[in-house]
Order: sequence, then C-alpha cells, then structure tokens
Amino acid sequence: MAEVILEVKGLKKHFKTPKGMLHAVDGVSFTIERGKTLGIVGESGCGKSTTGRAVLRLLEATDGEVIFEGKNIGNLDKKDMRKLREDIQIIFQDPFASLNPRMTVSEIIGEPLVIHKMVKNKKELGIKVKELMDLVGLSQRLLNTYPHELDGGRRQRIGIARALSLNPKFIVCDEPVSALDVSIQAQVLNLMQDLQAKLGLTFMFITHDLSVVKHFSDDIAVMYLGQLVEKAPSNILFKNPRHPYTKALLSAIPVASLRHKMERIELNGEITSPINPSPGCRFAKRCAYVKTECSHGDPMLNEISEGHFVACHLVDNLKINETDPSK
Repeated sequence: MAEVILEVKGLKKHFKTPKGMLHAVDGVSFTIERGKTLGIVGESGCGKSTTGRAVLRLLEATDGEVIFEGKNIGNLDKKDMRKLREDIQIIFQDPFASLNPRMTVSEIIGEPLVIHKMVKNKKELGIKVKELMDLVGLSQRLLNTYPHELDGGRRQRIGIARALSLNPKFIVCDEPVSALDVSIQAQVLNLMQDLQAKLGLTFMFITHDLSVVKHFSDDIAVMYLGQLVEKAPSNILFKNPRHPYTKALLSAIPVASLRHKMERIELNGEITSPINPSPGCRFAKRCAYVKTECSHGDPMLNEISEGHFVACHLVDNLKINETDPSK
C-alpha cells in the first residue's frame, strides 16, 4: 500500500461578510499518496483555490486538520512552519501577478534559496539558479531579464523553478495553465509530469478544466460550493460518474469530432447561497433527481466501491447512470 503524504480531515474555511458567514470550504476531507497527483475540479467559486491555500496555511483554517507526513500543520509555530515551507510549495495561477516585476529572473528563482539560507555565497547561488533554469527548460540568456519581457509560458516556468528551488515534496498547483495558450499548456503540463517522475513530487492540481485533469491526475475530487461531492481514481470517475453534478461536468467536455453528438446535461435552477447555507444537499436546487430526503442534512462522502466516494442521499437508491430523471 502506498504511503499517504497528506491527510486533510474536515477542513473548513469561513469568511465573515456583511450578510453572514461565507462557507468557502466546508468539511473537506481527502488523502494524497506520495508521488501521486490529486486533481480538484469544479466551477469557479466552489472553493478549490481556498482549499489549496488553507492546506498550505496561506489562509488559516476555521476548523479541521491538515496532516503532512504525520505532523498537524495547524499546530506548528512560526519557526517550525518556516522550516516546513521547504517541503510544501505552490505554483500560482497567474504567472505575471505572482512574480515581482522589479526583480530579474535570477533574483526571483534565487530568492527562496537566500531566505532559507540554502546557499553559502553568490557563486553557489548562481550555480543553483542556472541548474533550476535548466531543469524547467529556461535558457540561461534570460538570467537578467524581467517578467514583463517574457511570454506567459516562460513566466510560468519561472514560477515552477521558484517552487522547486527548496527541493519540496508536495506542491499545490493552483490552475497553473489556465492563463496560458493551449499549445503552451501542453508544454507546461508535460514539463510538470516529467518533473514529478524525476523528482518524486506529489501534486495537488487545482483546475476547472476536466480534459486537463483527466490526463494529469491519478485521483480526482469534484467540489461544489465548498464541499466534495465525489472522489475517485481518474479512469473510474470518467467511466462511471455517480453524482449528478459530476455527470453534468463531464457532459460539457468538448470532443474534437464532427461525428460526435454532444449530449450536454443542462443545469437549471437557482444556485444555493454559500452564505449561512441551510442543512441539506447544496446541489439539490439544480438536480434533476432531487427528492424530499435531499433537504434532510448534508450528504456524507461515503465509499460506494474501492476508492470511489460519493456524497449523495440517493446514490444507494438511484442508479444515476441509468435512470432518466424525467420518467
């Protein structure tokens, strides 16, 4: 059995607003095995990025536990947390906004090494920066250039090099290719897969693009309004989705074929407010299968088969894949 490097238990992150408490992340639990990739998908605003930031303690969690290699991150003091930063890193979504425009490429990549005192002198720093640039496919002629002089793909490679500078074990990838052109997306994804194989990295890959996550992730977790509604190995989720929301997401994936007939599942109805949500399934107002029991408490994430978890009151009573809700 593979070793679990990260375990998240009942993670919550709530924000106070003038209208009440916003439940951005509400009781999320999952594990990630060492060297594997967990993809987290869902609509914009579902809490994917907030989950990633709460896992890294870039945002302090309202409740729950994040256990990395047996240590509860929430219990670490400032000194221990600073040391842990060497093992856990993040690649941000916007490769321009995440880079300091006043610093050169070499300064950006080398900054973590200086802060964490990983090098003894400027010569050693220069050597290490060049090694990192080679690792991510950046030409050394770009050492003294600034982010605004480069395209999006090169900027994101800088972000990846910076994340790798401290030899981390776990990286949160917060939609790292969504701001890039399609051709550049493929290059960056291939680079990240090569780096994972070479360095034994563990990824938490956050995205709204299911076609991307399918080929990049070992397991996929689907989020809806701050909660996980389904989690399964990638091949199982695409072959046998059980939650109505997952089915709707998969039906929207475009297929590059003139002969393929799109059978999209339209989601109608009002989106439940994440501010002080009432008990019950948050997807109920948009679900074609909704029953009265769907308003009776939050559905629990239960294992319906090995490694396949679903949060749905009807999953045991309704063959969602086979039943036409109109009948």
